Amino acid sequence: MTDAIALRDAEQYFHEQIPITRAMGVRVVAHDESGFAIEAPVALNSNHLRTGFGGSINAVATLAAYGLLWVELRDPAVHVVVAESSIRFLRPVRTVIHAICSRPGRDEWSAFQTRFAEKGKARVTLRVNVVEEGETAAEFEGIFVARLP
Repeated sequence: MTDAIALRDAEQYFHEQIPITRAMGVRVVAHDESGFAIEAPVALNSNHLRTGFGGSINAVATLAAYGLLWVELRDPAVHVVVAESSIRFLRPVRTVIHAICSRPGRDEWSAFQTRFAEKGKARVTLRVNVVEEGETAAEFEGIFVARLP
């Protein structure tokens, strides 16, 4: 599967299986060796100050991590869930909520893949930066679980 197809499939999956992503204007914008990125316009996700609503920023960050795992596993039968997460808001987001989930380190990713292959269930910690104009606006960290039904 090419990256363009993976991006399209991930965005379609989000919009079909997580309906609020359509209303939020979520778009999948990148998947490469550095990670997985999505974005959503502040215009559809604003608070009373017309900056990014904290709940939307958290949702977009969660989706970026979820998306990285979903695209990497490339198996529609796998269930991906967030088990635990935290976020730190560092500055307002004014135009686009752009969330980038970094790939886990090689050893951590390898251990996750091995455990998943052996047990059909594994967990991994994923980190996401929400950036705007080259500055980090929020830092998200979550423990995600992938399992076969």
